Amino acid sequence: MDPVTVVTGTMVPLWRADVDTDQIMPKQHLKRIERTGFGEFIFDDWRTDPDFVLNDERYANGNVLVTGPNFGSGSSREHAPWGLQQYGFEAIVSPSCADIFKTNCAKIGLLTVTLSEQACKRLVELATDDPATPVRIDLPEQTVVAADVHERFEIDPHTKHMLVNGLDAIGLTLEQDADIAAFEARRPAFMPTTPA
Repeated sequence: MDPVTVVTGTMVPLWRADVDTDQIMPKQHLKRIERTGFGEFIFDDWRTDPDFVLNDERYANGNVLVTGPNFGSGSSREHAPWGLQQYGFEAIVSPSCADIFKTNCAKIGLLTVTLSEQACKRLVELATDDPATPVRIDLPEQTVVAADVHERFEIDPHTKHMLVNGLDAIGLTLEQDADIAAFEARRPAFMPTTPA
């Protein structure tokens, strides 16, 4: 996966609490056997409302979703983060995200940022008042800047390491390649080995 360091762009305001993974990626779209093509289905049930934010052309190029607390709750469907990323989102900003959702996002390089509810509401106000309001999320510095919002966020050091270095589970394992090779070299000859 690609490294995540600085995300710049514009915001899509979706101030709703307790948005679960079934609302993000409705169950009828989970039949695909590929891991691609989910972007067009995010919030599919809500998009029947012509006033839903993703139907507003002013937000067509928004790449940072700003939403309410407890985002991504519910079932552990990986399709929700896949769909959000494939739609074009590079970061999700909220007062809180479900742990399993955050983990699934980190595994594919989709940044989740936790800010105070007050800061998130201000970002939603900014994006609602002017959809072209620029936002800058700096992962190494752990900051979010947009107009009068200058906030620092916390992130698990392991997750930050994965994202900044573009490491998925395989990449993390390959970081230990020398240790794995040394371990295999020490194994007795009668024990099975892993082909190089």
